[in-house]
Amino acid sequence: METRPSTALLTDMYELTMVDSALENGMGDRQCVFEVFTRRFPAARRFMVMAGVARILEGLERFQFDESQLRYLANNKIVGSKTIQFLENYRFTGDIIGYPEGEVFMVNSPILTVQGTFAEACLLETYLLSVLNFDCAIASAASRMTIAAHGRPCLDMGARRAHERAAVSAARAAQIGGFAGTSDLEAGKRYGIRAIGTAAHAFTLLFETEEEAFRAQIKTMGPQTTLLVDTYDVEAAVETAVRVAREAGGELGAVRLDSGDLVAGAFKVRKQLDDLGAKSTKITVTNDLDEYAIAGLGAAPVDSYGVGTKLVTGSGIPTASLVYKLVARENDSGVMEPVEKKSAEKSTKGGLKWAGRVVEDNTAQTELLVTGTDEGGANQFFAERGARALQQTFVRGGEIDTSWIGQEALARAQQRHLDSRNELPYQAWRLSEGEVAIPTEFVHLDQ
Repeated sequence: METRPSTALLTDMYELTMVDSALENGMGDRQCVFEVFTRRFPAARRFMVMAGVARILEGLERFQFDESQLRYLANNKIVGSKTIQFLENYRFTGDIIGYPEGEVFMVNSPILTVQGTFAEACLLETYLLSVLNFDCAIASAASRMTIAAHGRPCLDMGARRAHERAAVSAARAAQIGGFAGTSDLEAGKRYGIRAIGTAAHAFTLLFETEEEAFRAQIKTMGPQTTLLVDTYDVEAAVETAVRVAREAGGELGAVRLDSGDLVAGAFKVRKQLDDLGAKSTKITVTNDLDEYAIAGLGAAPVDSYGVGTKLVTGSGIPTASLVYKLVARENDSGVMEPVEKKSAEKSTKGGLKWAGRVVEDNTAQTELLVTGTDEGGANQFFAERGARALQQTFVRGGEIDTSWIGQEALARAQQRHLDSRNELPYQAWRLSEGEVAIPTEFVHLDQ
């Protein structure tokens, strides 16, 4: 069985020094509420996509300190003996709720809420943000690309353009955003994503002639494979590819274009294929695509898109700019009260928030964030306003709901994204810069 390492030191040092001081001053056991949200979107994002929940839950199971980690913290005097003792037995015992994977979110949406003692919840900040900031950015970029593709499959080919482990996470997040496969075999194995890929230019250059290379590939992969046709002369390659596939007993599956004017090239190759009678042979294109390039290919006879660099870097926006802020804590009397920052441009709204979305005529209108009540009161308010509740429970009393992990959960997340994206007003789908898809309204209920 695969043993994966502890996630406990995937954190910033000040998480531990804060806990150390809080424990020394008798404040570590105070109940607190932390929320993950973003204060603003880049101009090019009208909505963002929740992704990373399953990875968080998998990592939370391993968020425990082993002997070597504790020895490192003690030897380097990062924390004192009281904190070392606390960390020896650390296990998160609080609650985590949030937006399920695939759900779209808006500015200030509390996409993850962590409730527990200060010492327990503070330690999770960096780990949670590192997962969510990356995964949400990739899923959001993937969503824009699949919007631009208008139903044509988008395929992840970004493994060589990212950290080797980040590439695996990116492949999963891209699936949530609507992608249909990945070239990364670790992602395919771990998450059950369809693996794709055939051959690069190096394979063609290995042989004395292009025809020999095509014959070799078809011999092992069959006529339904995809042949790369722009190593030398595209027109000659397409003719050879179709002929070799037929000689092997079938019609060629697809050709791939990886350079030049892809729009003009696709039209030219489509006509050539049709003239050769290879009307079922598809055309896939690659070459540094992003959502704008994909949109530009919308009128071209392209059947699928392979996306690499721009996908795994968030198409120019590699982080969701999420923050993790304390919004409520237990006071000296043992009563929970809201807290908030007042600092310029970084202020926060205090209080635990329940999130709902008003939907009228199958179109989202407003994101409602309700404070001053419990979940029951919030759900009653949502029903009165015609809103659906957005948050789900991922962890209760430290017990992880494993139904949010695994291949079935990933498939549900992809469908959830399609459903929630389809609820958004039309302008939210535009690739141009503009306003956030729907406004966010804060409501305080006095019980």
